[in-house]
Amino acid sequence: MLRIYSKNLLISMMCQKRLPHQTFKRYNNSNSSGSSWKILRLNHIAIASKTIEESSTLYKDKFRMETSDKHAQPDHGVNTMFVDCGNTKIELLDPITDCKSPIENFLDKNPTGGIHHLCFEVDNLDAACLDLRQRGLRLLSDRPKIGAHGKPVIFCHPKDCSGVLIELEQA
Repeated sequence: MLRIYSKNLLISMMCQKRLPHQTFKRYNNSNSSGSSWKILRLNHIAIASKTIEESSTLYKDKFRMETSDKHAQPDHGVNTMFVDCGNTKIELLDPITDCKSPIENFLDKNPTGGIHHLCFEVDNLDAACLDLRQRGLRLLSDRPKIGAHGKPVIFCHPKDCSGVLIELEQA
């Protein structure tokens, strides 16, 4: 059930058209300290695999999409490659062999790989971290690290996010 919900969520977020019956409520994101933040857009959907070279052939050769070069992210224990989707990106991930990679556990549970996380851009990452902690949401590190785009990022605990690993990135 969770996988079906997650895929439907991804599809609806990637679609630019809203169905006539959809209504959305805007919430005030001010926290008790007075600072505010908001999610600006879906930056990327990350897909983990044993090797980027293998998984990238689907996007390059079959779907004829443009990809970036492969880049090592030693602070995160992964290699990354981005696939341009027009209105967002797909981030392909594989573990760096000489590092303890957080996606190794994911690949042990999902040997063929799969959707690893969603990344949202936020307008004020520090305010988001403070506000989310005040609301009881666990973050996976004490402070943001520099991510694959050269910007600060932090991950939210999937147990607090309906089983989905969420990455927040400073816009």
